[in-house]
Amino acid sequence: MSITSIICASASMEEDKKRLEVATIEMQMAFKSPDLTYLAPRLKAIQAPSQRTNRICWKKQRILEFMDYEEEERDRSSSPIRLGSNNQVKGKGKVVDQPEIAPPGDDNLPWVEKYRPKTLNDLVSHKVIISTIEKFIEEHRLPHLLFYGPPGTGKTSTILACAQKLYGPKWRSMIMEMNASDTRGIDTVREEIKTFASTRKIFSSGFKLIILDEADAMTQAAQNALRRIIEKYTQNVRFCIICNYISKIIPAIQSRCTRFRFSPLELDQVESRLNLIIEAENVNITSEGKHALMKLAGGDMRKALNVLQSCHAAYDQIDANAVYSCTGNPEPQNIKDIVEAMSGDEFTAAHSTIMKIKTEKGIALQDIITDIYKYLETYQLPANVRIYLLDNLASIDYRLAKGGTEKFQVSALLGTFKNALELARQN
Repeated sequence: MSITSIICASASMEEDKKRLEVATIEMQMAFKSPDLTYLAPRLKAIQAPSQRTNRICWKKQRILEFMDYEEEERDRSSSPIRLGSNNQVKGKGKVVDQPEIAPPGDDNLPWVEKYRPKTLNDLVSHKVIISTIEKFIEEHRLPHLLFYGPPGTGKTSTILACAQKLYGPKWRSMIMEMNASDTRGIDTVREEIKTFASTRKIFSSGFKLIILDEADAMTQAAQNALRRIIEKYTQNVRFCIICNYISKIIPAIQSRCTRFRFSPLELDQVESRLNLIIEAENVNITSEGKHALMKLAGGDMRKALNVLQSCHAAYDQIDANAVYSCTGNPEPQNIKDIVEAMSGDEFTAAHSTIMKIKTEKGIALQDIITDIYKYLETYQLPANVRIYLLDNLASIDYRLAKGGTEKFQVSALLGTFKNALELARQN
């Protein structure tokens, strides 16, 4: 036997030894050893000398993650405060009844994460979608999912709540959550996603879950590679693809998934959730302030919570003016003054009025154009005048997005309104 053959045989025996060691550790985990901490040094000592042991390294990583989770569970169970679905929560000196409120240790979290729904029952909207997914889970027939719709409508919260219902307390070890806007290339699909999808779970049946958030930012090549992985590893994994714009997802992926559209939340749904958080955090807000907050959010629950938290940090009492000042949006009275100036004053005076309001209030012209569009919805205008205004407002907004100078676009806005008035008179 040659020296080369002896070396190769020795390397193969070494790899078999490592596989046997990992298998032994897995057996110890299967019998629920009371203390897994002594395994960490042995696991970390295992290294892959070649490409043949990549699977061992992946198992090692999953076992270490499992041990970290067990340690977190022990720390959490030793805490003197345990919060359930009907517990009392302390918020800024006031104790209120609140379902699924985050523990006191999460006070430094943004409210978006602190009050993220933990279960499907906590979700306040899209009841038809929720009931359909619950039926899929109960019948063990969960398909690949495609969630699309505007931001802040509960897409990510829904699938995370589904994962908790599917896998129970150890759900984090059963899912892979990736933001496709950060890792959007084909290498991510071929390496990380394929490795997770192709590897079966240890001592467990069923499927794992891969969540791809903001998938509309993935490249065309990455989506084409993902298409084949979805088809090939269906027995081992389910995909949930989340995006804002379904038109940016290739048809081949759309056809492999069950699609659900998440529409913006209704005002009463936003208000019901806001009321719980306002009471829990002891926020001093007026009814006008709450109405302004919900109007600005436009059905985006994430935006509503972020603005509420910012206003609470900046003001002792939150009214409508506080909400508009904190976000930099124009107040309704500002928009009314601008429209009246463009409709009645001569060109130079109207231009001065708009620039004065912009400077004093710190308002962006794009926000003014957006609110003028909403303001015009309340006006009875001839069809040709409305079409002319909307077409030119869209052109001004486009030029601003491309880097156009605001001063010139203010003049274009004024010219648009003056011409619209002439059209209205001709009618």
